[in-house]
Amino acid sequence: MGSYLKEFSEVKAKNSSEDALQRWRKACWLVKNHKRRFRFTANLSKRFEVREIQKSNQEKLRVAVLVSQAALSFIQGISYTPPDEVKAAGFGICADELGTIVEGHNPRKLKVHGGVEGISDKLSTSLTNGIEISDESLTRRTQTYGINKFTESPLKGFWLFVWEALQDTTLMILAVCAFVSLIVGIATEGWPKGAHDGLGIVASILLVVFVTATSDYKQSLQFKDLDKEKKKITVQVTRNGYRQKISIFDLLSGDIVHLGIGDQVPADGLFVSGYSLLINESSLTGESEPINVSAENPFLLSGTKVQDGSCKMLVTTVGMRTQWGKLMATLCEGGDDETPLQVKLNGVATIIGKIGLFFAVITFAVLVQGLFSKKISDGSSWAWSADEALEMLEYFAIAVTIVVVAVPEGLPLAVTLSLAFAMKKMMNDKALVRHLAACETMGSATTICSDKTGTLTTNHMSVVKTCICGEVKEVSSGMKGSDFCSDSIAKMVTKSIFNNTGGDIVIAKNNKIEILGTPTETALLEFGLLLGGDFRAVREESKIVKVEPFNSEKKRMGVVLELPGEELFQAHCKGASEIILAACDRTLNSDGEVVPLDAKSVKYLEDTIEQFANEALRTLCLAYKDIDGDCSVGNPVPFEGYTLIGIVGIKDPVRPGVKESVAICRSAGIMVRMVTGDNINTAKAIARECGILTDDGIAIEGPEFRMKTDEELQKLIPKLQVMARSSPMDKHTLVRHLRTTFGEVVAVTGDGTNDAPALHEADIGLAMGIAGTEVAKESADVIILDDNFSTIVTVAKWGRSVYVNIQKFVQFQLTVNVVALIVNFSSACLTGSAPLTAVQLLWVNMIMDTLGALALATEPPNDDLMKRTPVGRKGNFISNAMWRNIMGQSVYQFVIIWYLQTSGKVAFNLSGDDSSLILNTIIFNSFVFCQVFNEVSSREMEKINVLKGILENYVFVIVLSCTVFFQVIIIEFLGTFANTHPLTLQQWSVCILLGFIGMPIAAAVKMIPVGSR
Repeated sequence: MGSYLKEFSEVKAKNSSEDALQRWRKACWLVKNHKRRFRFTANLSKRFEVREIQKSNQEKLRVAVLVSQAALSFIQGISYTPPDEVKAAGFGICADELGTIVEGHNPRKLKVHGGVEGISDKLSTSLTNGIEISDESLTRRTQTYGINKFTESPLKGFWLFVWEALQDTTLMILAVCAFVSLIVGIATEGWPKGAHDGLGIVASILLVVFVTATSDYKQSLQFKDLDKEKKKITVQVTRNGYRQKISIFDLLSGDIVHLGIGDQVPADGLFVSGYSLLINESSLTGESEPINVSAENPFLLSGTKVQDGSCKMLVTTVGMRTQWGKLMATLCEGGDDETPLQVKLNGVATIIGKIGLFFAVITFAVLVQGLFSKKISDGSSWAWSADEALEMLEYFAIAVTIVVVAVPEGLPLAVTLSLAFAMKKMMNDKALVRHLAACETMGSATTICSDKTGTLTTNHMSVVKTCICGEVKEVSSGMKGSDFCSDSIAKMVTKSIFNNTGGDIVIAKNNKIEILGTPTETALLEFGLLLGGDFRAVREESKIVKVEPFNSEKKRMGVVLELPGEELFQAHCKGASEIILAACDRTLNSDGEVVPLDAKSVKYLEDTIEQFANEALRTLCLAYKDIDGDCSVGNPVPFEGYTLIGIVGIKDPVRPGVKESVAICRSAGIMVRMVTGDNINTAKAIARECGILTDDGIAIEGPEFRMKTDEELQKLIPKLQVMARSSPMDKHTLVRHLRTTFGEVVAVTGDGTNDAPALHEADIGLAMGIAGTEVAKESADVIILDDNFSTIVTVAKWGRSVYVNIQKFVQFQLTVNVVALIVNFSSACLTGSAPLTAVQLLWVNMIMDTLGALALATEPPNDDLMKRTPVGRKGNFISNAMWRNIMGQSVYQFVIIWYLQTSGKVAFNLSGDDSSLILNTIIFNSFVFCQVFNEVSSREMEKINVLKGILENYVFVIVLSCTVFFQVIIIEFLGTFANTHPLTLQQWSVCILLGFIGMPIAAAVKMIPVGSR
């Protein structure tokens, strides 16, 4: 089948070309309902609109910058008067004017309004304390400037889904047949007898439509809920005088927002203060070159990303008044890329549809030929009665219904149903799926490259050991600064910690001290407080003139302080111990004096670092350097000739359950590798504790890994279990080799901005929900909301569940397809009549399509899934085991139906006028019960015991119960509409028994060995 699915195999799980997306759509020409089939696919025209908007934004910004540069000299004579309603609300500037300043990059207007300070006054806000919020002021501010939300397409109502379900071409043709049948039937046989056949088809169509619409409507609600979760972004603001986290949707014009590396700019605004701020505007303009934002160029646009540095910004324009709001309103209509499985099953549906269409045409031709032969033999070829016309119409309806059954529209839609179900459940398990394809791809994962900090460990850090002035001491909460060192040394330690930090110590609502920042920063700041330091007092003693924020490439952070006095500067640096120690040539002794670092001292300090690391402690060095003369903001922070202040050992315990989760991965054939920026001894200690590093495994440092040739990497990577001191590009290189050279399906975790390339390169990018930056989350496919490795294992389990569930449904549906096609075709060819009528085939179609998908595609995962080997990159979706099961069950069902058709009257002692109707009813009933028991057998493709856990899946039990209940109703009470006859208890028993025998047959077939592919 692979050669026939070429156009449907080009779509990848990530980053598919638009040409590939277009090609499979064109190849998928046999579609019953375009609206339904392509509902959950990318809207390529909307994506084209987004690119055009980005180009337009790029041009606007370019022109705005050129105009602003030329217009600074024409400030005189420009004045602005705010509208009366803005004045009445207590503000001095309207939203439109703010928009022209920021979006237009207009420094001329900004200067007219008094700069950033003037704008803040006109917005009734404080650059220090933020806006004062009360119910009344909140209402006035939102009415004047709007809210920070963009327009979303309204949720489709249930009746719209009913209307879309009615767009099915085959159902429309059947509706026309029903209408003609009604007219002819009533004209010839009168009301109500002549209306039975037509009304039966109409009722069946309506039942199919309403069941389909209900299923689709519930799916849409699930996706809507997930979309809301995806858009949840929090930012730090200063309001009412204190720092707090709020949703970006609650931002108001006048808010003071704090931004750091990897954050998304949540609204249009102005730069207030900050350091080394680089903004990536590619999401808004498509331009990848970062922009330097400072007091001279203070304009910040919503939707752009902080690539480097940090800042405080004043929010000016929010929501749909920003270019990002307009872009997002279009972008949200672009939809998610279709998944490879969706596309492949569209291909399977197209191929089977073509076969079904061929069989339908042949069946209709054979039936019509039989009717013509009969009329020719009777000598009445030109005289047509109304009954014969109705018979011809019935033949056409049967042919159309064969197409209904043969085109498995439910195949690709079952993928969406299963993914929607899994995504909803995964949300409860703390995993937010951003891209549909990640669900199914995760089920094939063979390797997980995991971070250490926060993923394998708790991320609750504290300083537990220090080496200051050459003395190693353990830290406990009751200790004081004097227990560690002299006052002068303690002062230097707190000065370094409190100034060289990305964190902050603030007063919260309840007047309690709150420490903000990453867990590492929080641990250091807590240690600074333990030493008796006063954060605000220390910060006010000197002025920070330059900051180089920490990033995983440099593995250090540095600041330059301007000390009181005559142009005295001091640089402070902290980071990876061996890197900082290598930059030091002096240290502080116990008296606070600066002394040279000799070889003996360096050896002692290196041994101390190794000792801390072997105890699974994260080690950091603190150092400083006095700088004489001018220190230009444009120059980098120097990195040589430092004086060592001390070494701290930070404890970050391994998360409970991680060791068990790693063991589960190993039994599931998934190799876990640790990729961390930490010291190699720390990494190895943690890896052994987690069960990642084994006796025959290799641990290597990033710099050494970089030096390896491709041939050496070929030998190294299969055994590589730990990579320490790695850079983001090391992680990217490892992922690329694993995917391309070794054919692995790779899942990668990441939290920083620099992890984005590796997350993008991996088959499944997993971003951390707590520690992760917005840039990392945007590049990821799944967000791990609790940053826990055990959740990653849960995602893998759900991924496998989705894959297997869809396989079960495909196996079940293809069996029904094959049997229904062969039975009706062979019967038409050999007997001149079809045993299954249009109404009956519609009911069978609903059992195998919507109801089958609900029952099989929503099976929850079990622990046995993680005892199988992964499918990997080259596994066939329709496996040999599935073909074996399909063929075995199809042969059994065909033999049963054929036997009943040829010998059923004798077997059941049927005679009289109703004998043919009763026999056809028995055939129909047996066929349906074969599907009911086949549905149970399809719960497991390899195992004999298919009843294990069946009662735990209430959806399956309800669907099966409803199928049996409605089957009884159709047979016993709806005979006039469904062409059935009430059956005796004995006949019912035989029908159920024939269906049940399919289960031991299925079990016996499963014992036939087949290849794994």
